Amino acid sequence: MKFRFVWIGKTRDKNWLALQEEYLSRLSHFVKFEITEIKDSDRETESKRILEKVNQSNFVCLLDVKGRSVSSHELGMKIEHWQNRGFKEIAFVIGGADGVASEVVERADFSLSLSFLTFTHETARVVLTEQLYRAYTIIKGFPYQK
Repeated sequence: MKFRFVWIGKTRDKNWLALQEEYLSRLSHFVKFEITEIKDSDRETESKRILEKVNQSNFVCLLDVKGRSVSSHELGMKIEHWQNRGFKEIAFVIGGADGVASEVVERADFSLSLSFLTFTHETARVVLTEQLYRAYTIIKGFPYQK
C-alpha cells in the first residue's frame, strides 16, 4: 500500500516542518508515500486541482471537521481494513483555509475528523502523520502507542 498526501500550500515554519519530516521518516518504515502540494488559491481552484491529483483508483480519505472522529486504535483498525481490502493507494486530502468544494466531499470515500478544534494546516499535517505512524505501531504491536 502507498499513501498520497494531497494538501494545500507548503509547510513554511521550520519547527512544524521538522516535526512533519520526523513523523514521515518514522512512517516510511511501514508504508511508501508521496506528497503533493497544491498552490494556495480560491476554494474552487484548489478543489479542482485536488481532484486532478487524485487518481480514480485511489481510496480518498478527506480530513474534514465534519468527518468521523475515531480513536488512534480505531484508525489503526481502519488502515488494516483498507490494506486487507487490497487498496493500492490511499490519498489523504487536507483542503485549503476555506475548505473544499462539494465535488471533493462527494469524491471522498471516507471523511476523517482529527478534532472538533480548528488547526492550522501545518498542525493538521503533523497530527495526521503522527497518528498514521501511531496507527502502524498499534497494528504491529509496538509499544509507541502507550
